[in-house]
Amino acid sequence: MDSTPPALRLFVLHHAGGSHVLYRHWPAGLPDTWNVRLLDAPGHGFLLDQPPIAEAGRLADFLLDHIEPELTSPYALFGHSMGALLAYEITRRALDRGLPRPVWLGVSARTAPQLVVPGRRYHSLSEAELRERLKALGGTPDSVFDDPGLWALFEPVIRNDLRLVETWRPTPGTGPLPVALSAYAGAGDRHASPPRMAGWEEHSEHFLGLRVFDGGHFYFQDDPRPLLRRIERDATTALEAVTAAHSS
Repeated sequence: MDSTPPALRLFVLHHAGGSHVLYRHWPAGLPDTWNVRLLDAPGHGFLLDQPPIAEAGRLADFLLDHIEPELTSPYALFGHSMGALLAYEITRRALDRGLPRPVWLGVSARTAPQLVVPGRRYHSLSEAELRERLKALGGTPDSVFDDPGLWALFEPVIRNDLRLVETWRPTPGTGPLPVALSAYAGAGDRHASPPRMAGWEEHSEHFLGLRVFDGGHFYFQDDPRPLLRRIERDATTALEAVTAAHSS
């Protein structure tokens, strides 16, 4: 068994109502020297039998507890939509706990924290309105909508996740993270538009830039390769900067 530590361990955090499944092909599209870990929140994916967590801080604590034994080599976090908010909260908590900090944070399709304002509570929509909203966003398999049994299983999980996102507020007075950060957006995403994603620059001392791709909220769903190439470049740039700083 190969005991060589990975050049980078990348933790991928899924969107509201999702799981690792949408990202299952990502490890094959990233460097062989990386260890790509697809995480599931309780009530999702491999943790479907566990009760969902309805508060962002508690979920971030749960996920950090889960990955803490693996923070023995350089690591990074990438989150899409709800996952971006969790990646941000996990990074904050790692710093607060004195744990190794990530070398890089990638946030996708999630409005910058200072631009979050109370809005419509999508988690309280009627069933018909919620289905219409999810179909417009993309990312939910048609089978979930077409199979009444699957819908009955996933609807409460989706509502829980939407409630988590819609009730989250950033902790007042927090400064920028001492971690390299890249933001990713779909040019046609009306939920987290590129201008609203650009605000993430305020939350990192080492902002690497806003990367905009063709498409909507799930701009990478049909072909993740352009995003994965950009993730590889950005995370590698951050890793090399940290390595150089430690060796100087």
